Amino acid sequence: MIDKELRRMSRLELLEILIEQMEENERLRQELNKVQTELEHMQFAVKRVGTLAEAAMEINGVFEAADKAAKEYLENVRRLAETGGGE
Repeated sequence: MIDKELRRMSRLELLEILIEQMEENERLRQELNKVQTELEHMQFAVKRVGTLAEAAMEINGVFEAADKAAKEYLENVRRLAETGGGE
């Protein structure tokens, strides 16, 4: 059906359709470029968040180890104080 319709159109009408299609194609290309740029920014942000989360987990582990060491130190100090070994 479309073939018959196209055959009935004049060259001017066909050129107008072609120009409209080219303009639409260019608009879609620009939109695609914009979306790709936004996607790249989002991927960078996600990667950065992942890196920050990993860093936070590592820092949390350091704090846990420091807390454990401090508790052990205080326990040793208490034990020494109770046994009189601190003199």
